[in-house]
Amino acid sequence: MEYYVGLDVSLRSCALCIVDNKGKVYLERELPCEVEDIADCLAAFEHPIKRVGFEAGAMSQHLFFGLQSAGFDVVCMEARQVSAALSAMRNKTDKTGAKGIAQILRTGWFSPVHMKSREAHGMRALLSTRKALLKKTMDLANEVRGLLKIFGVRLPRTVKHGSFDDLVRPMIEMDDVLAHAVIPLLGARVVLFQHYLELDRRVKRAASQDEVCMRMMTVPGVGPIASTHIQGGS
Repeated sequence: MEYYVGLDVSLRSCALCIVDNKGKVYLERELPCEVEDIADCLAAFEHPIKRVGFEAGAMSQHLFFGLQSAGFDVVCMEARQVSAALSAMRNKTDKTGAKGIAQILRTGWFSPVHMKSREAHGMRALLSTRKALLKKTMDLANEVRGLLKIFGVRLPRTVKHGSFDDLVRPMIEMDDVLAHAVIPLLGARVVLFQHYLELDRRVKRAASQDEVCMRMMTVPGVGPIASTHIQGGS
């Protein structure tokens, strides 16, 4: 007899259901959404587990590699297919969702989702943080531009990020009203820009040390940022 585990996962908890290869339910339980709690529950089950499955979501990467390292055969299922299959349920709860996922896993009527490596997720996080810091830096620069216009101070249309503070600060230091309002924004912008530069250096350093990125950068127009975006999706 083979046994399949369906997990209906939310941010802090998950519903677990174990069925056999005929669809009979053997165990239903509500657990914290932690690899250790799920693995302990499955290890305590009296029969060996054939496969564990759940639909793709925010916690997929954490659960996939965690349960895999605990010795379980894990599959992440395409969310739209699971949602379509469960839509026929009259009352959709976490408990019935876990049962439905277990039945889908048992029948094999699903498409597995490719799970990115932890390194790929780390690179994507680095790129996202770099992009967010650059956006906030630009937002603060635009806020300063808008405030200065009120006082008749018009900055050039194009100012390099690195020279923005050196251009604006001398223009407002002699005006107490402007200085009190704008200098805190300039200070915050400088700090954000410095963090952005550090992340930018990390991304370029990572690209220079990656064989695939270096190969992609031989293509005209492809630099370290574009190559790491492509590589980070694998």
